Amino acid sequence: MRRIPEHMTRNARALRNGQTDAERMVWHRIARYRPRFTRQLVVGPYIVDLACRTARLAIEFDGSQHGDAAAYDASRTEFLEQEGWTVLRFWNSEVFENLDGVVEAILKKTAECLGGTHPSTRVTCLLSTLPLREGRRKE
Repeated sequence: MRRIPEHMTRNARALRNGQTDAERMVWHRIARYRPRFTRQLVVGPYIVDLACRTARLAIEFDGSQHGDAAAYDASRTEFLEQEGWTVLRFWNSEVFENLDGVVEAILKKTAECLGGTHPSTRVTCLLSTLPLREGRRKE
């Protein structure tokens, strides 16, 4: 018995293989941090663009197609929040214009969701709570 319907798995896989430029740019910056982030995670009837399961943080990237979908996005956000997720939304144009700021905001919110540190602490300290995924060099 599958926990996730087969059609949702196929849709998530197709979205991972055809990710938008904004998703790809953020993913390349954020994939090396822990706790791990995952792309195109199925949560109930929805597929979240980027998520950190440990922090229960869902990140959504909205393009021009979302301009008319405000009601749908609101119901989607409401569902995710009822399931215990925190939702961050960014416009694709924000990612293109300020990639470092978007990544910084995601990592800061992840640290907050995990218990975080004192609000006055600099972002570099927040980033240090999320160690890099780096392997040891064989000697």
